[in-house]
Amino acid sequence: MAKSEQWAPAQEARTLMEAHDVVGGLMPAPNSAPKVMRDFYVRSAAVYARIAEVDRAHHHEALYWATREREKAEAIDRELSSKKA
Repeated sequence: MAKSEQWAPAQEARTLMEAHDVVGGLMPAPNSAPKVMRDFYVRSAAVYARIAEVDRAHHHEALYWATREREKAEAIDRELSSKKA
């Protein structure tokens, strides 16, 4: 199954709870390659940012999750960049 197909249910989520359920099931194994984890966090951040706009009752909580996931992706980027230097 292509990555975009795996993430289709997350793109269809309409509530924060639905997003949590789907994104949690897509999380790679903790020992996955950093680039795999980074890709997950970037996609997850996008899902939560979208949820913040459609599930207005959980707007701020969804924004928190979007920021959290984005910051995790950025931390991996910094780690990968420092290894190249």
